[in-house]
Amino acid sequence: MPVRTVTLCYGFGMAGWDALWEVAADQHGYVTVEQAEEAGVTYDALKQAAWRGHIERPVRGIYRLPTVPATGHDLEALAVLWTRDPAAALSHDSALAAYELGDINPSSYHVTVPLGRRIRKAGGEGYVIHHQHLRPDQITWWEGIRTVTPLTAIEQGLTSGVPTYLVRQAITTAYKEAMIRDADRRRLSAHLTRKVS
Repeated sequence: MPVRTVTLCYGFGMAGWDALWEVAADQHGYVTVEQAEEAGVTYDALKQAAWRGHIERPVRGIYRLPTVPATGHDLEALAVLWTRDPAAALSHDSALAAYELGDINPSSYHVTVPLGRRIRKAGGEGYVIHHQHLRPDQITWWEGIRTVTPLTAIEQGLTSGVPTYLVRQAITTAYKEAMIRDADRRRLSAHLTRKVS
């Protein structure tokens, strides 16, 4: 475990800091204000720690503890947390890229939230928010980030405008990597053929 230091002048003691660090360690260094408060750290304490440069505030309502080592997937984690919805999941083009299912390279992070969920626009310029009811069998975890399954990502790509050749790559790669069953491969391929006909 990395060495953690903290100045105990923010209104929470070492127990609060340790609880906050444990949450952040599971989320690529990020915590929401709500999660911090559940850990016993007040919003005012977070603001003061950020003002003094001990923690970072990448977007409104989310803080990052720099003592948690950065990974190559921090921005994907931030995109899902930015929605402030525990049911949110990395999806569509971003999930296809995460699973390396072809040459897709999205310019924005795609996140799916439940139908009817309203998301504020401020601070979300790099995000594309989709609304869909996701069943439990459509969700998994990728690199500690709630993400749709490869099968669901391909199904989303079929209906969201991902170019045909990229969807075809995704189907082929997912099947070769045993991420989807043969029956799914045949069904998706047939759907793709009907789409381009």
